[in-house]
Amino acid sequence: MSTRLAYGAGLLVCMGLLAFGLYLQYFEQQEPCPLCILQRIAFIAMIAVFAIAALHGPRRGGAIVYSTLLFVFAGAGAAIAGRQVWLQHLPPSRVPACGPGLEYMFERFPLSEALGRVLAGSGECAEVGWKFLGLSIAGWSLAWFVLLALFAVVVAMRAPRAGTSGAMRR
Repeated sequence: MSTRLAYGAGLLVCMGLLAFGLYLQYFEQQEPCPLCILQRIAFIAMIAVFAIAALHGPRRGGAIVYSTLLFVFAGAGAAIAGRQVWLQHLPPSRVPACGPGLEYMFERFPLSEALGRVLAGSGECAEVGWKFLGLSIAGWSLAWFVLLALFAVVVAMRAPRAGTSGAMRR
C-alpha cells in the first residue's frame, strides 16, 4: 500500500470516528464534556495531517514528519481520553464536582489556567452515558488514539526511501 493510500485510510478512519461522535451528540443526545471536546480537537488535528499527507504521498523523510505529528496528536488525545477513563472509574465520592462550561472557562481565564481546569476534569466528564462492548466513548477514543499512533509509525517505517519505487516495501 502506498503512503498516499495509507494516510488516506487514516483520514477516513478519523473522519468516521468524528462523524460517529457527532451522531451520538445530535441523535442520541450524548452531550460532550470538556474532555470530549478536547479529544475531538485531537481527531480534527489528525484529520488535517492525514489529509495533507494523503495529498502529498510522501517518501520516507516526509512520512516520518507526518507520522511524528500524527503520533504527537494521537498521544495528546490518548492522554486526555486516558484521564477521562480514569475519572469514569473513580468511586462516586471521589468524582470532582461539575465545573463551568468550556466556552466560559476560555472566556474568563488565561489559556494556561483554563486548560489546567479542563484537564483536571469535572463530574460531567466522569459520567458514562453510552457503552459498546463494555467500553465508554472515552475508552473507545483511547483505543483508537493508540491504534492510530501505531498505524502512523508503521506507515513511516514502511514508506519507500527516496529513489526507490512508489510501492511500499514488504
